Amino acid sequence: MTATVAFVVSRVVVRLERRAERSRNLWDDALLHALRRPALGLVWLQGIYWAADIAHHYSEAALFQANNTLLKLGIIVLVVWTLWGFIRQTEKIMVSPLKMERPMDYTTVSAVSKLARAVVVIVAILTAMQSLGFSISGVLAFGGVGGIAVGFAAKDLLANFFGGFMIHLDRPFKIGDWVKSPEKQIEGVVEHIGWRLTTIRTFDQRPLYVPNAFFTTISVENPSRMVARRIYETVGVRYVDVAHMASIVESIREMLRNHRDIDQDQLTIVNFDRFNASSLDIMVYTFTTNLAWADYQATKQDLLLRISDIIAEHGAEVAFPTRTLHVADPVRLRSAGPDANGSPQPPEPAARAQEPEHQGPGAQFARPETDGEA
Repeated sequence: MTATVAFVVSRVVVRLERRAERSRNLWDDALLHALRRPALGLVWLQGIYWAADIAHHYSEAALFQANNTLLKLGIIVLVVWTLWGFIRQTEKIMVSPLKMERPMDYTTVSAVSKLARAVVVIVAILTAMQSLGFSISGVLAFGGVGGIAVGFAAKDLLANFFGGFMIHLDRPFKIGDWVKSPEKQIEGVVEHIGWRLTTIRTFDQRPLYVPNAFFTTISVENPSRMVARRIYETVGVRYVDVAHMASIVESIREMLRNHRDIDQDQLTIVNFDRFNASSLDIMVYTFTTNLAWADYQATKQDLLLRISDIIAEHGAEVAFPTRTLHVADPVRLRSAGPDANGSPQPPEPAARAQEPEHQGPGAQFARPETDGEA
C-alpha cells in the first residue's frame, strides 16, 4: 500500500513540475523540485509509522514505544531536506543569466545561501532537542556561557569568520577576479571564498589559501575592475635629431588620437620630457581600452612599432646609450736600451718634431733620425 501511494505521489509531483516549467514563475519550479524526494520520504515515513503502531498493539518492545518520537524526528529531517533543496534551487536561479534578466553576484548569493542553510540546521537541531525532552532555555543558557569560552579559545577562527562575512558584505572582490596585495605578495585569481579561507590560484597555477582575517588588515587591489589599462613609456631620440623633436612629438600625438584601441576619454600626454645622458626623452602616457592582458600587450607592441616608424619618417633615429671619448694629442714612445746591469729601462717619450706649416693634418710626427742613416 505504501509503495502504491509513493508511486502516485511521485507521478503527481512530476506532472506538477512539468506544468510549472511552462509558467513564468520560477519559484514554483524550485519548490516542486525540492519537494519531490522529501514527499516520497514522507509517504514511506508515514507508512512505517502506521506499521509500527499496528505492531505495537501486539508487542511491548521498547522500540515501538519511541514510535511517536521517531516520527517527529523524521518529519524534522524531511522539512530540513526540503528547505535545503529549495535554498539550493533558489541560489541557482538567482545567478543564472538564462532565468534572470539581471543575475545577482555569485559571491553574494553563495554567502546568503550558506547563512540560510546554517540557520535551517540550527533551528532543526533545537527543535529536535525540544522533541527529545531537552529544555531549550537551558541549552541556550549553556550555549551562551560556552560561547564565551569558545570565543576566547577560537579567536582566530572567529576573526576569519567575520573577515569572510565582511568580504561577502563589502564585496571588494568576487570569484573569478584577479586580486593582488603588495603588502603580503598575494596575487592571483579568486577561486573560492569560504567562511575561514579564501582560495586564490596564482599565475603559476598553485593554490594559495589565505585566512579571511588577513583581508581586514591589508590593502587589496582588484585589477579586474579596471576601466582602462595604462601605457607609460619613455622613448629616446638622438641629440643630433633635436631639430625634429617638435614634429615627432606632434605626429605621435596625432597617431594616438586616431588609434582605435586608445581610450579617448582618458588622459593622453605626449611631450618632450628631458635631456637625458644619451638621448632626448619623449614621454608617452595614454590608456588602452583592451583590458585583457594579452590584448593589452598586443596594443602596446603596435604603439611602439608605430612610434619607431614615425621617428624614422622624420629622418631621426631611436637613441641608445653612447659615450664619446676625447683623447689628448698622441704621444710616441721610444724604447730605451738596457742599462749597465742588463735590465731593460722604461720607455722614454720621444721628442715631438716641429711640424712644417705646409704639412696637412695627417703629418703629425717627424721621422726620428737614426744613427748610421744618411
